[in-house]
Amino acid sequence: MAPHYNSAVVSFIFLSLLAFQVSICLSDIQISSNETTMAASAVAKPLFACDFEVFGRVQGVFFRKYTESQANSLGVRGWCMNTRDDTVKGQLEAALPQLNEMKHWLETKGSPSSIIEKATFTAAKEIPDYTFSGFSIKR
Repeated sequence: MAPHYNSAVVSFIFLSLLAFQVSICLSDIQISSNETTMAASAVAKPLFACDFEVFGRVQGVFFRKYTESQANSLGVRGWCMNTRDDTVKGQLEAALPQLNEMKHWLETKGSPSSIIEKATFTAAKEIPDYTFSGFSIKR
């Protein structure tokens, strides 16, 4: 003789198992979505590099120190140094938006006491990876 089950209990168990499976599927979708988001954010932006030289009153006015600070705040890597011609020259490496923002800063702002006559830049070239670990002042 087959056991008799209360149909309400059977329905409850069936619906509970179904809800559990649906919740597992939804969590799999959430995990998959997070993996896709993390993979997309892990895609590196192209990096670019250029050389620069800034002319004007840029020595003895903390121009290099302010340049280092600005580069670090933008995530730009490279270096700068004083030249014998009373200019400041250097190299920049960054994603294009940050590189362009740094170039604009070098052309128009500089340190508070500096007077920028002009800034020159080589063409930005795409690079496969950073060659500098940060931004430094060469002496």
